[in-house]
Amino acid sequence: MTEGGKEIIVPKKGARPIGPYSPAVRVSGGLVFFSGQIPIDPETGGLVGPDIQSQTRRCLENLQILLEAAGLNCTHVVKTTVYLVDMTDFSAMNEVYATFFPQDPPARTTVAVAALPRGARIEIEAIAMG
Repeated sequence: MTEGGKEIIVPKKGARPIGPYSPAVRVSGGLVFFSGQIPIDPETGGLVGPDIQSQTRRCLENLQILLEAAGLNCTHVVKTTVYLVDMTDFSAMNEVYATFFPQDPPARTTVAVAALPRGARIEIEAIAMG
């Protein structure tokens, strides 16, 4: 932890931030705040397929990479916020989302937005305990 009581978490693997922000920040007290993840393939730096299922999966895989860098996993997530460009994607997103949180899923808010970075259809941010 730094003097201000926070630790910046940057994974060795995974997509790099596309702006001036930290991928994750652990604060004193044990909460970890994860920046929104869009469906960027860490190998290519490009967006994955056009369908919401593949984009949701990639967002959550990117979140898992960050969780691992913080010494955590999906069971530590207590809250997520999902941003969707099209609310008709809600059911299909839920099908994939449920596979990452099969038991005791975190609290969640889902919000419709006009647009997301790089033309993504979805972005997911999270808060975890750890």
